[in-house]
Order: sequence, then C-alpha cells, then structure tokens
Amino acid sequence: MRTGTVYTETVIYSAPEAFVNDVPYQTAIVSLDGGGRVTGRVLGDRVAIDDRVVEAEQRDGVPFFRKA
Repeated sequence: MRTGTVYTETVIYSAPEAFVNDVPYQTAIVSLDGGGRVTGRVLGDRVAIDDRVVEAEQRDGVPFFRKA
C-alpha cells in the first residue's frame, strides 16, 4: 500500500464521456514516500495540498487515494 503527500489537486466538473456519471470527482498528484509522483483519484473526503494520503485501491490501473 503506497502512501504520500498531495502535491496538487483539482475537482473535475466536466468529465470525458467515460466518467460523466462520476462528476464531480477529485484527482490529485501525490508525491510518494518512496519517491516519484503519481496521478490518481480521491475517495471520500476532499484532500488539500500537503495532506497525507494512502492508496486505498486500484481500478484498471488507476490508483485511488484517501486521507490517511
């Protein structure tokens, strides 16, 4: 399970057709504790820059994070 810190985030209100049923949803770029950065979706409560997050699951190769 990967952990890290939110580097930046945004809320999507106008999504591609494949994700239109998920709107609004939040995405974040996470600086991983082990090095590197990854873009993923956010589950549950909104996150802000510098919040600690943990990877909760992966769907089709996309990481989903939630507040730690």
